[in-house]
Amino acid sequence: MSAHCQLTGRKPGFGNSISHSHRRTSRRFDPNIQRKRYWLESEGRHIRLTLSAKGIKTVDTIGVEAAVARIRARGEKV
Repeated sequence: MSAHCQLTGRKPGFGNSISHSHRRTSRRFDPNIQRKRYWLESEGRHIRLTLSAKGIKTVDTIGVEAAVARIRARGEKV
């Protein structure tokens, strides 16, 4: 599963792990990605979205119809 949010576009960040001796190694900061299933009333079907935790909260606030409209406006297929 790719670590990016379909709604907010949040992707992994990259940085360094720094040890006690201050040696640096590359690491990756992944967003909290969840797969969530929603009922899309206008199409009469369920859809499955890959969302970050913030994306799930956004869907709860604006509604699933508006969220799907935003995702489709970015050119992603739902």
